[in-house]
Amino acid sequence: MIDDVIKQFKELDNKDLRILQGIEMGMKHYEWVPVEELMKFTRLPFAALEHKLRQLMRKKMVVATNTPYEGYQIYFDAYDALALNTFVKRGTVSAIGDEIGVGKESVVIEAVREAELGIGEPQGVIIKFHREGRTSFKSVKRVRSHLDDKEHFSWIYAARLAAKREADIMKQLYPDVAVPKLIDNNRHALVMEVAPGSLLYRTKLEDPEWFMNTIIDQLKATYGKGIIHSDISEYNIFVYDGGVQIIDWPQYVDTGHPQADELLARDVLNVLKYFKRKYNISRDQDEVMAYIKQVQES
Repeated sequence: MIDDVIKQFKELDNKDLRILQGIEMGMKHYEWVPVEELMKFTRLPFAALEHKLRQLMRKKMVVATNTPYEGYQIYFDAYDALALNTFVKRGTVSAIGDEIGVGKESVVIEAVREAELGIGEPQGVIIKFHREGRTSFKSVKRVRSHLDDKEHFSWIYAARLAAKREADIMKQLYPDVAVPKLIDNNRHALVMEVAPGSLLYRTKLEDPEWFMNTIIDQLKATYGKGIIHSDISEYNIFVYDGGVQIIDWPQYVDTGHPQADELLARDVLNVLKYFKRKYNISRDQDEVMAYIKQVQES
């Protein structure tokens, strides 16, 4: 649970963080980071390092093996703590709140960011921790095309790459497409502005046809940028008075992708099916597809 991570993060000292950073760096080259490499990185005596490692294992931030040598890996909790440490040092966040969302490939928590130059009120923000690769890096590769050419990387790489990919596309789309404003990115975590309103599936709309058309307009604007979300549903669209905002972008593809038309059609169908099922509103899928694709062809 992220609450445990936050509690443990507050208890970590500089030596703990240095050890976690050493294991993180070592996992670029080793499946299990040898204790000898950690001694070089941390410059801690063997006895002191062993003591600290045992403490981190009790906190379930580190796991060890003795076969074929003494080596260590970090858990996601440790990776979360390292990202939080960076955000705090940068001044990106000043306080950490509650967990507000958990999915197969991410955990989302509330946080607070101090006003720039101390002028104005603190700002509520969201921290999204990517969890790609938590269960199986190979299974992630099967559904994430940006990993197809990567053969020997750990879950750290999968999660970090997914976060960078999402950060890059959010910066590319904002503000022309209704996505949250990205504030910071470190390792597998993103800090962004809080999306206004509530998720589509949780909201009873007074003018559902207007919202359906607004969502389609956002798909059109996205397509005009050469991008297809490829995983649109009522679970990643926020709605509010006057607009919508689309979240969860790491699986996007560009319009030159071999399956671009298929993925766009799936996005459109997901939207149309939801509004048909929930509000009995219909639009022709082919007409919507043609409307969206007019952007590049005009």
